[in-house]
Amino acid sequence: MKKLKVLIFEYITGGGLNKSDLPESLAREGLLMMQSLIDNLAGIDTVEPLIMLDFRIAGRLASKPANTHIIGLEQECHQEFIRLMSLCDAIWPIAPECDSILQTLCEEVGRSGKLLLTSSASVVAIVGNKWLTYGHLRRHSIATVETQRLASFSFTPGEWIVKPIDGVGCMDSHLITDQEDFDTITAALDKGDYIVQPHLKGEKTSLSCLFKQGRGWLVSANRQQFAIINKQYHLTGITVNFTSDTSLYQALVNDVATAMPDLWAYVGIDLIETPDQILVLEINPRLTTSYAGIYAARGINCARAVVELLTGDPVLQPTRNQPVYIQINGQENDAK
Repeated sequence: MKKLKVLIFEYITGGGLNKSDLPESLAREGLLMMQSLIDNLAGIDTVEPLIMLDFRIAGRLASKPANTHIIGLEQECHQEFIRLMSLCDAIWPIAPECDSILQTLCEEVGRSGKLLLTSSASVVAIVGNKWLTYGHLRRHSIATVETQRLASFSFTPGEWIVKPIDGVGCMDSHLITDQEDFDTITAALDKGDYIVQPHLKGEKTSLSCLFKQGRGWLVSANRQQFAIINKQYHLTGITVNFTSDTSLYQALVNDVATAMPDLWAYVGIDLIETPDQILVLEINPRLTTSYAGIYAARGINCARAVVELLTGDPVLQPTRNQPVYIQINGQENDAK
């Protein structure tokens, strides 16, 4: 049987920043996802992975496929992506939504006619934009965090979060507690590129899901831990599969699937849980850091499930049910 040759391009560790500094925090999270994905793909006899790897990362993976393409300082990463894509059957991009990076990669795959193992560029254009996501969820009566454009926002007493409209995670987000904070932080920002949300107190959770044609499968519910340093949130850890009581989460996944039928394959959904309700904060149409703990927590090979989506429904048969903690701040993680 001919194997499905899959190009894996994780933007941070795969050479997307080969001509600039490589932030250690982003590299660490990228490596967690990459190693887990490589390990999952190694368990699929019908798949032959090819990975792109930044020259500075080459020695940091515990294991890597025989087909590993190192992206050096002198190379043009995007040109290499296009070239390697032509050698493969399917493409699995993992990239930030900011600056339309993920959307552009998905568009390239769409034009090539190759199989795309993530959501299409058209849905990435919506969920990669927090303002568009907010409007879409509201129109479909899905509870979400109240959102305003910074350009039309007038400060009122309270605590607020200012964040990029296409930001990833906590990147460039600021906690505002008074008028002086607001004036100082926003003075240097291009206000058209930012949104404002109330700073809500509540548990920060996320969902790891699979989607296909208006249906959604919950793989794990995860609890996120953050530290606030200099009025900015920093992700410090994730407890993957923190609870077995997931009926409310599955109902929310079903609602999102109905509202966004073009979501496909692995998707992460960030939530804030207040005493009154569960609110959607953002939708990530790509692998998220929680992916690194799913196999250890539930015994589910999500990469196999994504490949199964090409021909039918995913076969999700957990072989274990335990919480797994992933530490993000540089300590050894427990997902093994």
